[in-house]
Amino acid sequence: MLFQRISADIAGQIEEIVGADNMLTDRLELERYAHDETEDLRYYPEVAVKPETPEQISALLKLCNEFSIPVTPRGGGTGLSGAALPVKGGLLISMERFSNIIQIDERNLQATVEPGVITEEFMNAVKERGLLYPVDPSSKGTCFMGGNMAHGSGGPRVVKYGTIREYVLNLEVVLPSGDIIWTGANTLKYASGYNLTQLMIGSEGTLGIITKIVVKLISRPAHDILMLASFPSNEQACAAVSAIFRAGITPSALEFMERKGVEWVIKFDHMRFDLKDGVEAFLMIEVDGTNLDTLFAEAEVINGVLEENGCTEVLFADSSAQKEDIWRMRRTMAVSVKSNSVYKEEDTVVPRAELPALIHGIKEIGKVYGFESVCYGHAGDGNLHVNIIKGNMSDEDWKTKLKEGIREIFELTVKLGGTLSGEHGIGLVQREYMSLKYSEVHFNLMRGIKSAFDPKGILNPGKMIPEVIEENTIY
Repeated sequence: MLFQRISADIAGQIEEIVGADNMLTDRLELERYAHDETEDLRYYPEVAVKPETPEQISALLKLCNEFSIPVTPRGGGTGLSGAALPVKGGLLISMERFSNIIQIDERNLQATVEPGVITEEFMNAVKERGLLYPVDPSSKGTCFMGGNMAHGSGGPRVVKYGTIREYVLNLEVVLPSGDIIWTGANTLKYASGYNLTQLMIGSEGTLGIITKIVVKLISRPAHDILMLASFPSNEQACAAVSAIFRAGITPSALEFMERKGVEWVIKFDHMRFDLKDGVEAFLMIEVDGTNLDTLFAEAEVINGVLEENGCTEVLFADSSAQKEDIWRMRRTMAVSVKSNSVYKEEDTVVPRAELPALIHGIKEIGKVYGFESVCYGHAGDGNLHVNIIKGNMSDEDWKTKLKEGIREIFELTVKLGGTLSGEHGIGLVQREYMSLKYSEVHFNLMRGIKSAFDPKGILNPGKMIPEVIEENTIY
């Protein structure tokens, strides 16, 4: 079908729903909604709105569904897959006014929040009560919890505490028809039909718009030990990752960083750090729990595994300040890389024992196509962020050859038993690579689900699922 533009009459109806102060049409005002953190892409909506109730969103979706107007939901704009970009124009719905922590239920270890709550603000709110919400993305200071749900976001503590899927109990969702539903129940177990809650997680705003979130909380660990291990090669560092788990230890965080990334953090953040010759990679390893003696014993086992795998030095953080410095090194790596060069970031994930083969293959592919890469990520999950650096690559090669190189990286990832994204999502920019992992049978199932929720295809079109026919267009 063909999408329609927003006429003056429809714009008037939109204004009646949200009010003039919460409706934007000027191009300068729309600029902030035309991009996220995905490269330098720009797509402008015709209109952006900032509703504050599920009922307003329901009315907006009923209107857009009736007149076949494309709708793009948007959270904090921190995404890296282009899922929040209004590629078909139309109406953009910003969730920024849905910013309330509705309830923290200490009795049931649950909380109910709106999707515009900033993740770190929620983490801090439950921390004050001795509780932990362990979903910890690097953009936690600016990303919205609704966006985390829509993308299946993770972070470093997934390795011990599990993915976001294990913490979402129930969701209030507005469907493209305007119907408002709860997807499940506020219970730890759920065996009552299809699990619509899990279906919504990672759906990237293509099935419905989340307006309330019920999450599970856990008790906060009393102690932690942080180690920084140095290695002479990327492969040795990556090989040590699975060896730690085979030794019977599950760290609360296990992060990989290669030398170039650390160099750029030092430069960008003016960080004081003794980066020694011969060190090419680092593992940052944290263990946490309630008993310090147990943690020291686990750290001793880890230290032995590291030595067996070629580690040249292990730094034990001996103060809160030193722990914060090491964590800052890891958390500022993405922005440090971004500040140095034109780049593209890919989000690969493989079984953790395949990490040495993955990073070796990435570097070899870079040699063939003439690009550099800086890799870091959640090694404990097998999740490696690959930052491809333009460097000396010509503009022409960057536009033409680079896609072939990225395709080879994903082909290698799939060959090693992995998939295209661990936590950033597919969105717009990874969509063309989906066929490397999935068959037409998979796509038809996905399209069937999409059609059941959104028969007219108005909600976040052009994202995630490859089309059978030519893209829908506006005329």
